[in-house]
Amino acid sequence: MTSQDPAKLSSLSWLIFSSRWMQLPLYLGLIVAQGVYVILFVKELFHLIMGATSLSEQLIMLAVLGLIDVVMISNLLVMVIVGGYETFVSRLNLQGHPDQPEWLSHVNASVLKVKLAMAIIGISSIHLLKTFIAIGSLGADGSTYTETGVMWQTIIHMVFILSAIGIAWTDSLMSGAQKSTHTTR
Repeated sequence: MTSQDPAKLSSLSWLIFSSRWMQLPLYLGLIVAQGVYVILFVKELFHLIMGATSLSEQLIMLAVLGLIDVVMISNLLVMVIVGGYETFVSRLNLQGHPDQPEWLSHVNASVLKVKLAMAIIGISSIHLLKTFIAIGSLGADGSTYTETGVMWQTIIHMVFILSAIGIAWTDSLMSGAQKSTHTTR
């Protein structure tokens, strides 16, 4: 077997390592998507304010839950944009900046996975709560809710929870294995 030319290997390594910058347009696109969510939030807030005197308490609660949902999705986008860029593309060099998020100082792929799973569970919880509040129209003509639909939404939510538990458990096992590897050296 012939040995590889070190110059070619370093060029290949450089190419592979540099390919991480191909993710930059993806993160920029997520920033644009977050801008769309800001527009949606303002639009929904405007509708809530304009209908505040004519809407029932249930409709106001559903509108507020919709606003919370938009905020949670926006938080998820921030975690993916900032955490993903910091983990997979390049350092942001925010050390000492007064606005640096606390979680960013110890972000890695495992921490990011657990945080994303928890955010998805939060978003799913809001959707499920909105369904349970609006379920009064279940079975009525023109209702968007069906028994089967509510059941599947609940099952999917439980799968999200089990998945997050599995991710956290696997992460815990991996970090414990890494700690024992470092102590035995």
